[in-house]
Amino acid sequence: MADRPLDLDAVQAFVRIADYGSFTRAAEAGRTTQSAISLKLKRLEERLGCRLVERTPRHVELSARGLAFLDQARALLAAHDRACAAVAPARRHLAIGISDHVAGPELPLLIARMNAEDPQLSIGIRIGSSGELLRAFDRREIDTVIVRFQDGRDDGEIIARERFGWFAAGRWQHRPGEPLPIATMPEPCGVRVLAGALLDQAGIAWTEVFAGGGVTAVAAAVTAGLGVAALSPRMVPMGAVDVGKRLGLPRLPRLPVVLHSRDQEGQSGRAVAALVAAYRSAIR
Repeated sequence: MADRPLDLDAVQAFVRIADYGSFTRAAEAGRTTQSAISLKLKRLEERLGCRLVERTPRHVELSARGLAFLDQARALLAAHDRACAAVAPARRHLAIGISDHVAGPELPLLIARMNAEDPQLSIGIRIGSSGELLRAFDRREIDTVIVRFQDGRDDGEIIARERFGWFAAGRWQHRPGEPLPIATMPEPCGVRVLAGALLDQAGIAWTEVFAGGGVTAVAAAVTAGLGVAALSPRMVPMGAVDVGKRLGLPRLPRLPVVLHSRDQEGQSGRAVAALVAAYRSAIR
């Protein structure tokens, strides 16, 4: 028993479970099934003679021994990658575009998950508006994009539907009789267009008081008390609150997040699968 080597696929499955906190997301990242991930973990636990993961109805957590094994598991996989890299062909480049409304504060984590999937893959990231990135994708300047749904396009794969709300600084108050001050990204931002259309349909007067170059800038405007912004809860700055119900603002729908990719196979496909799984985990 002690002389039998560890199954690297099983070790990788364990690390994915630890990283994503979910058997479902770990399976998506590995482009396999949840049952296959569970079986690999079971075999690894049998080989090591201990339970690595504690399963609960709502989530998974590492056991004390699982936590102790995690760093060693990562080191084992890293050594394997270095060995493969010594004789591997030239690195392949993967250009990825991520909408500013999609990227959010989790972007470094998303990129780290991709790099961990295949360190031999050179990854370039471009952040921009959904429309701009889709045009670059169509010109084949980018291999993969994750963007907000765009009217007029029926291609791509919907990978998530994200909730939005109307957020303002905690102490901000709307002055009666004045148009609703809106902080937003400049056109052609799809969220801006949707928010304006919903306010118009509801007969709510509004004015654009801030047009920032990105979601971070819009969040800063909210923090400064300039007005209200349509944002995903994960983009909301500290201290901001949802004022939609209090102000009688129209409900914002869940907005689809769409993957467009020409890389479905090989190392690029595996990296894209890891990116999608990490994104779904971030907005869970």
